[in-house]
Amino acid sequence: MKTISLLLTIIFFFCQPAYCHALEWKRLHEEADKTGASDILGYLQNNPDSIDSLYKLGLVYLNLHKDTEAQEVFKKILNLQPDTPEAKWGLAELLRRKHDIGKSEDLINEVINSSPEFVPAYITFAYIKYSQFKFEDSLRTALKVIGKGRERVDLSNYTRAYLIVGANKGMIAHYGGPISKLINGTAVLSNLRKAQKLQPDSSTVMFGLGSFYLLAPGFAGGDLGKAAEFLKKAIELDPLFADSYVRLGQVYKVKGDEKKYKEYLNRALEIDSGNELANDIKNGKCKFICVAGPR
Repeated sequence: MKTISLLLTIIFFFCQPAYCHALEWKRLHEEADKTGASDILGYLQNNPDSIDSLYKLGLVYLNLHKDTEAQEVFKKILNLQPDTPEAKWGLAELLRRKHDIGKSEDLINEVINSSPEFVPAYITFAYIKYSQFKFEDSLRTALKVIGKGRERVDLSNYTRAYLIVGANKGMIAHYGGPISKLINGTAVLSNLRKAQKLQPDSSTVMFGLGSFYLLAPGFAGGDLGKAAEFLKKAIELDPLFADSYVRLGQVYKVKGDEKKYKEYLNRALEIDSGNELANDIKNGKCKFICVAGPR
């Protein structure tokens, strides 16, 4: 009994609330998707060291593309609680957005190794692998998230997992032979539809559908009208999502409107000068698929 009492005393002494607080990340992610920054900031005025509220604020800033503010919040969490994996993930996601892929991958691997049930880290990892053209690795990671089941994953990241599966299936089909095109190509739209069912008003879902209708051949469902409709909706929902401008510009290129094509491509680079998709197309590398002129 004395030993147990001593252990409890040690735990209580070292695990004060600010330092030994396990985040309910799934709940916080879903709350952040429905919360404004002003509401959280109001609470934090009286509770400046609330790890839950700080993390939720960081997520809101990520959603708003306020990366500098998000970085400050995640760093503050780590000052209060140095081993918080969720805050480390936040910094890794910001590094990915800044296209510092090497540092992002190192940090995200650290998070996955220490907290294998923290799903957002797998989504960031899948995005990293996609940007490295490692489509099979990205696909496997996204399928791992889906395999965990909706009850263990927040809605936005569960939706992203289906979008990532669809995107990778499309790229694998693009680079594969006839059999791959048949197997993987036909699986793209079904996964995008699953994502749409989960979050019908998501800008990333609109982007995924718009990209499909742009890049798919006519016999497989390609439709420039639908592509433009979905991509314009994606921009309306999230005006700072640079990829949407790139693909919409490609729609105009196919239509023969070179002026609008360049306008949208340049707008994407104004938002994010390091954007992989925009630079890939501008430089003519076309690893993420360019489009021809009028058809």
